[in-house]
Amino acid sequence: MNYTWNNFTTLVDEDDPLNFKYIQLLLSRRTGINTIWAKDGIEAVNVCKENKNIDVILLDLQLPGLDGIKTLNAIREFNSCIPIIIQTANTWNNEEDICYKAGCDGFFTKPLNIDKLLIHMEKCIKSYSIIRHSDIAS
Repeated sequence: MNYTWNNFTTLVDEDDPLNFKYIQLLLSRRTGINTIWAKDGIEAVNVCKENKNIDVILLDLQLPGLDGIKTLNAIREFNSCIPIIIQTANTWNNEEDICYKAGCDGFFTKPLNIDKLLIHMEKCIKSYSIIRHSDIAS
């Protein structure tokens, strides 16, 4: 499937530079989406507060500073609608259930299945785009 997301932006919150570069490369080649990098949870929260143009967040679960769940909760305090997709190597201790209960919009394990991730991102971007445009109009 072809995706053209040149006018959209994703925040990738990933503490491992190699993982970030991999995700950034895949997303840019397959979608053209603009990518912002946050290296920890605190930086992600600050970037979200400062940048109202983010359309979807890819959030690692194990982050320095604030972990993924605390980061998700902090972002939800000022933006309850932005899609947040968790990506993690953790698959034990009911991590997926915990993340969905915390309010994430998607959960993917590493290594990422990029095709499934893109399909889910497409749904999130479309839904959030409708919400953002209705907020701008009102």
